[in-house]
Amino acid sequence: MRSVISVGVLSLMVAMSGTVNAADNWMFRVRAAEVIPDASSAPVSGVDANSSFSPEVDLTYFFTKNIAVEAIAATTRHSISLNGGNLGKVSVLPPTVTLQYHFNPEGSVRPYVGAGINYTRFYNVKLSAPLDVERNSWGGALQIGVDFAVGKNSYINLDVKKIFLETDVKSSGTYLTTLKLDPVVVGIGYGFRF
Repeated sequence: MRSVISVGVLSLMVAMSGTVNAADNWMFRVRAAEVIPDASSAPVSGVDANSSFSPEVDLTYFFTKNIAVEAIAATTRHSISLNGGNLGKVSVLPPTVTLQYHFNPEGSVRPYVGAGINYTRFYNVKLSAPLDVERNSWGGALQIGVDFAVGKNSYINLDVKKIFLETDVKSSGTYLTTLKLDPVVVGIGYGFRF
């Protein structure tokens, strides 16, 4: 995972060294997103998490017509279970940064792909005592999406992300298992360039 983060940071630094265009460098989007965990755990099996809806916002900066960096913010709350039995709930705040390549940047249909990193903060943890989770996590992120032009500098957006996210589950401070949430985030929204 450290190698993924290193590649992401290096790619971001390379992109930031490029030439910046003068106009319409920024894009702001709002999305309605469904966060669908692909949960697994080891060595204790059977830990799961439910899906959750979230509003999502992002801000994208275009270094060139094709290359951009996007910062994404959203938060969700998930019920955690073990073999179908409820263990409680946790809230997750995973701000994510991706370096993107935009195809067909001047067309009416503008697909893109991205890869980057996320930092996740687990908060408002309400699990059955004495269970708890590690509060901080780093992981990778992959992204694919498309912007459909609907007016001057305005777009309808479809976006799918895979976020690699895990945390250690503890009992009275003793490690029990690693919970991987690794959600797929499916979003639809509106964006504008400025």
